[in-house]
Amino acid sequence: MATEYSGRGDPARSMALLWGTQKPPTRGPKPGLSVERIVRAAIELADGSGLAALTMRRVADRLGVGAMSLYTYVPGKAELLDVMLDTVLGELAAPDGGAEGWRAKLELSAREHWALYHRHPWVLQVSGARALLGPNETAQFEATLRAVSGVGLTGKEMVLVVSLVTGYVRGAAQGAVEAADAARHTGVTDEQWWAAHEPVFDRYFDPGRYPTLTSLELEGAFRQPEGGLDYNLQNAVDSFEFGLQRVLDGVEAFIDQQAARPDQA
Repeated sequence: MATEYSGRGDPARSMALLWGTQKPPTRGPKPGLSVERIVRAAIELADGSGLAALTMRRVADRLGVGAMSLYTYVPGKAELLDVMLDTVLGELAAPDGGAEGWRAKLELSAREHWALYHRHPWVLQVSGARALLGPNETAQFEATLRAVSGVGLTGKEMVLVVSLVTGYVRGAAQGAVEAADAARHTGVTDEQWWAAHEPVFDRYFDPGRYPTLTSLELEGAFRQPEGGLDYNLQNAVDSFEFGLQRVLDGVEAFIDQQAARPDQA
């Protein structure tokens, strides 16, 4: 899966589109066409087929216009991708508005991002290495930082705590989305895959060489998890739930440790 990068277009044009300061065209071949309609069509296309399918021509076909019509509103695919990303980030609830206490707020933020990645899995194909600097991303970052303000952390520590949680969620979601897509892309369910591979693997597996794996198998650690999803997807969901709480436990322990610093006394 190829990785895309945000911010590759013209900075001035992208920022004008993101922040809504671009002047509307004075003339155009298609009345009623707008940046918002173009972006929504592009998001629907990416949701259904991934970023590999995203081209200006295919977006135009979806809208029933010529490809050149889009360039009156959006300079190109790079700028379009920036606005698509910030638009879907606008779906996130502000974590500091619907929960009490920093932990509940961070957990809400984590679950909002988890759901977003599953609604729009193509977002995971865009590198998070560089900030988008759009209004929705900025507002979400501001709200998440507020969730951990006033708990005894320095400014840098607040940023690192937020990055820890969001980074964990993105990584966990990547595994879950891949697990969800495996059957669709290969045409083979997890159950079918195991049924075909397990008998072959058993001929190579030596319990004496792998005593820990053997004991865990006997204990039932690899049994089909409850939940009704395919094996790998259910494991990914369970791993997210387990890991999220352990990450928050670690943050809580860190906050308690920082509160005991001499300079906080």
